[in-house]
Amino acid sequence: MLCMHIGPAEGADPFVLQIASYLHDVGRPFQDSAKGLVCHAEKGAAIASDFLKDFPLSPEKRSNIIHCIRSHRFRGGSPPESLEAKVLFDADKLDSIGAVGIGRTFLFAGEVGARLHNPDITVEETKPYTKEDTGYREYRLKLCKIRDRMLTSEGRRLAEGRHAFMESFFERLLQEVAGEI
Repeated sequence: MLCMHIGPAEGADPFVLQIASYLHDVGRPFQDSAKGLVCHAEKGAAIASDFLKDFPLSPEKRSNIIHCIRSHRFRGGSPPESLEAKVLFDADKLDSIGAVGIGRTFLFAGEVGARLHNPDITVEETKPYTKEDTGYREYRLKLCKIRDRMLTSEGRRLAEGRHAFMESFFERLLQEVAGEI
C-alpha cells in the first residue's frame, strides 16, 4: 500500500491510514454501476461510517478515517484537510499515474469497449464511459495534471518519476499510432 510508504515519511498516523486505505474505494461499485453519477468517495464514507460503528475507535480516529475516505477523490466536494487525508489522496492519485496508472487506464478503456486511440477525434469531443473513452483521453484530461496536485512532499517526489514515464509512454504511443516509428 503506497500510503503506508508515504505516511511514515510525512509523520501520519499509520492506524488511520491503514483502515482508510482498506475502505477508501468501498463505494466504487456504486459509482461504476451508475456510470459515474454517484461519487464513490461520498458513498464510501457513508458505508465506512456505518461499518466503523461496531469498532472501538475514538471519535477523533473514526472521524479522521471517514474524512480520509470522503476527501480522496479529485472531483469530490470535500478537500483533504488532515495529514492522513492528504497522504491517502496522494497515494490514490499516484496509483493513477506511471506504469500502473497506464495499465489501469487501458484496462478501463477495454471494459467500456473503447479503442486503443482515435486520432480522428479530439479528447474534448469525447465522453467518459463510451467507446471514445480511450486511455489517451484519460491521460490528456486527467492523468497529466496529477503531478501538480500532490499535497505531500513524498507524494510530489514520487509523482515526478511516474509523470515522466507517462509522458514518454504517451508520446511514443502517438508516434506509433501515426506510423512515425
